[in-house]
Amino acid sequence: MQVTSIGHAGFRIDTKAGAILCDPWVNPAYFASWFPFPDNSALDWTALGDVDYLYVSHLHKDHFDPVNLREHVNKDAVVLLPDFPVPDLRRELEKLGFHRFFETTDSVKHRVSGPKGDLDVMIIALRAPADGPIGDSGLVVDDGETVAFNMNDARPVDLDVLHTDFGQIDVHMLQYSGAIWYPMVYDMPARAKEAFGTQKRQRQMDRCRQYIAQVGATWVIPSAGPPCFLDAELRHLNDDHGDPANIFPDQVVFLDQMKAHDHHGGLLMIPGSTADFAGSQLNSLNHPIPDEDVHAIFTTGKADYIAAYAERMAPVLAAEKAAWAPAAGEPLLEPLRELFEPIMLASDQICDGIGYPVELRLRSGDHNETVVLDFPKRTVREPISEEKFRYGFAIAPELVRTVLRDREPDWVNTIFLSTRFRAWRVGGYNEYLYTFFKCLTDERIAYADGWFAEAHDDTASIELGGWEIQRRCPHLKADLSKFGVVEGTTLTCNLHGWQWNLTNGRCLTTRGHELRSAKL
Repeated sequence: MQVTSIGHAGFRIDTKAGAILCDPWVNPAYFASWFPFPDNSALDWTALGDVDYLYVSHLHKDHFDPVNLREHVNKDAVVLLPDFPVPDLRRELEKLGFHRFFETTDSVKHRVSGPKGDLDVMIIALRAPADGPIGDSGLVVDDGETVAFNMNDARPVDLDVLHTDFGQIDVHMLQYSGAIWYPMVYDMPARAKEAFGTQKRQRQMDRCRQYIAQVGATWVIPSAGPPCFLDAELRHLNDDHGDPANIFPDQVVFLDQMKAHDHHGGLLMIPGSTADFAGSQLNSLNHPIPDEDVHAIFTTGKADYIAAYAERMAPVLAAEKAAWAPAAGEPLLEPLRELFEPIMLASDQICDGIGYPVELRLRSGDHNETVVLDFPKRTVREPISEEKFRYGFAIAPELVRTVLRDREPDWVNTIFLSTRFRAWRVGGYNEYLYTFFKCLTDERIAYADGWFAEAHDDTASIELGGWEIQRRCPHLKADLSKFGVVEGTTLTCNLHGWQWNLTNGRCLTTRGHELRSAKL
């Protein structure tokens, strides 16, 4: 099996039974905030796209690149389709011309037969509203000799099925770096923001190491990040200036942490690097440039590399910005009312979970408008004099006009991941609020509201740190015997960093989601 890195979460996996292209992202994403790092624009995408199979893990635009898929990927390739509850991914791929689909069942091993031979595959599909844009997934490939698990940035809650169905995993690709807007966009004191950033940086790498330990692969390829920020307004988000609170560490940072924890099977790959495996044996690892130049990209020359990258991509960035809708125009109250109110009326669980009106400040140039999303009353309105809010966002009106123009069903994975906004809140993170913003279609909101209506399983118990607690996390049912960490009276689930007070079971991260716990 030959594994070729094509950048970020993307790989081409070549086997005797055919080639699989995974998550081929090259064009900037999220309002041109994110670019692949290192630069992969010089790869031969037409050659890379001449494959037998295509796997797109989910609809995040750093995985699903419609321009690249339309222009460079073989439309006769068989799409290995995750088992998602809402068929948005299939619909989008069909629009691009793909017409051959192999529909998998979540966490079930399938044999895919083609003219070149047979492959065993499994797609672990994550289907909670918090997983990607209504769905995320990871792919297992077994060519009869080597087993590779491309987890990209999925967060499975139970990986026992891997060893049951495939035995030893030889190669494991997974996310270790940040892919979020927190805490950078929040209005909070600088010292608090630094503390939260430092904590998040370490927790996301701790979570990655926990997954590595569970999977137990011989070789680990850190992937799916970090993004590179080339816009001058966002350049400070890159981890190129020794900031311990930066949530976007690169591959070398994580590989050093692996070694510090006595795991020496980490592989550094850049776009164009190829690794040849025979079972658990690594036969060769080759880079498109000299080894010392590879390391310089991440170490001594990183800031210069990003500066040169930004200069090369300046025309691309300018073209992306030119395609945004103009900031000026008619007030946005009525278009937002038309979009949001039907969704509010169809989502009792989510609106009640949000529980308060939310402020949108839409200001740029001469446009100065505040719109209130009144979730308790299911209305969109103007603010009341001296009204106070628990949650609020400041978003440039050109971004809002663009997602309205494009009928974008998901603000979380467009505006919010761009980091081109500010946010503030009183109290903890509100999962319901961000779920609402990613479910702006009838189909999505119906699924998400129904998901929240279902009771979570808290029947089984475990002992952890001197406490008896329910085994399944109240958030997304992660196994707390694997992801739970107790410090004093606080439980942290490292899958998403949520916390609980064990003395009373109260969630410290958001409203609701109580935990059953008792001191032993």
